[in-house]
This record gives sequence, structure tokens and C-alpha cells, in this order.
Amino acid sequence: MRIHIGTSGWSYGHWEGVLYPHHTAVHDRLAYYVQQFQTVELNSSFYRWPQLSTFAGWRSRLPGGFRLTVKAPRGLTHARKLYAPEAWLERIKTCWHTLREKRAVLLVQLSPHLVYDYERLAYFLEQVPDWLQITVEFRHHSWHNEATFRLLEKHQAAYCIMSGANLPCILRATAPFVYVRMHGPDRQHLYGGSYSDADLHWWADRIREWVAMDKEVYVYFNNDGGGNAVRNALTLKAIVG
Repeated sequence: MRIHIGTSGWSYGHWEGVLYPHHTAVHDRLAYYVQQFQTVELNSSFYRWPQLSTFAGWRSRLPGGFRLTVKAPRGLTHARKLYAPEAWLERIKTCWHTLREKRAVLLVQLSPHLVYDYERLAYFLEQVPDWLQITVEFRHHSWHNEATFRLLEKHQAAYCIMSGANLPCILRATAPFVYVRMHGPDRQHLYGGSYSDADLHWWADRIREWVAMDKEVYVYFNNDGGGNAVRNALTLKAIVG
């Protein structure tokens, strides 16, 4: 499979009646999710990194062919701002080995307060093993430059393409795979609004172009309010076939 479309997270109370029936137990929500999607972006790991046993449980519960993307912990990206990443990377690699064939991409979302620091990013990427697919989401404008793109290309790390309020949408492919986060079309608020069919057809065309370039493509919708992410992801899946 070359195209992976899903949502950022799978367990939201306001998705009852949209993705799963009303009064569905929290533990059972994943079972409904995997009936519709073959990938998901785990965001709760940003706030609290799961135990190894939790990763093992996900591997056993997820169906064959499913791919789990995991967001790096804020302890690494926001507290330490990538400084001295070795201990965190060792912990992440252990969990990645546990996921085995169910693993997808490690999402590293940098703090909006971390300004361009070539040496710091270069050191971090040098510590990431070749077998671990990684994408970096830059939230400070100073990072969006050719030196950053070339550094990502050198390490086969994907530049995270963003769609959302006040975020630059730069269609740059720097790795064998493309990673897109759909934060919602609302121009005033992140994670708000629902993408129009015209918007989704435009993105479908971009996906086909990347696939034609022999890229694997991951797209995750993060506009969870009102179940918009679910509806938009299902519509995009239908468009790209």
C-alpha cells in the first residue's frame, strides 16, 4: 500500500455517532476505528509516553497491514528542545522494535519557540537509526529554508507538510515518503473547520503526483471537532480510491 490516510488519534467522545455508536466504551473505540482506516497518528504519546506493554498490546490488537504513527514526547521536543536526545531515542527505539511490522512514522513536532538551529537538528538526526522513519514538523517560520530541506534529505527524514491556520503549506518531499498533517481549513483557529470536497480533490491530485514519484504517502486529519477529521479522511480515501 502506497497511500495511508487516517486521523490524529482515534478516541474522542464527540466522535460517538460519527465513527462509533453512542455509549461505546473507551477501550472499544479502536475496534471501530480499524474497520474504517488502516493507519492512525497517535498523539497522546506527546503528553505521556506509553509503557512498553502498551505498545505490545497495540501490536496484538491492530489488524494485519495496519500502520501506527507515533508522536514524539514533549519531553524531547519541547522541554529539552532536542538537546541530548540519546536517552529518549533509546526508549523510543525499544518501543519501535516492539511494534515491529505495525510501525509507521515517528512524528517529531518541534516547539514554536525553537528557532532555527542547524547544528542541533543535525546532531539529532545523526542519532536516529536508518530503519526508523521520521518526519519533522517545524512550527517556527525560521526553519523553512533550503538548508533545512537539504539536511532532511541527507538523513532521509520527511519534511512535515502542514495545512492549517497561519501555517505555511510548503509542498516539499525530502524523503522516500511524504507526510501531511491536515490541521483544518479554519483560517483563525488550528484544528477547526471541515475541508470542502474541492479542497480534498486538490489534495488527492497532490497525493497522486507523489505516488507517481514513487513516494509512499501518509495523510492524517487533525481537525477532530464535530467528527470533521473522520468525515474528511473517509472522503479523501474515496477520492483517491
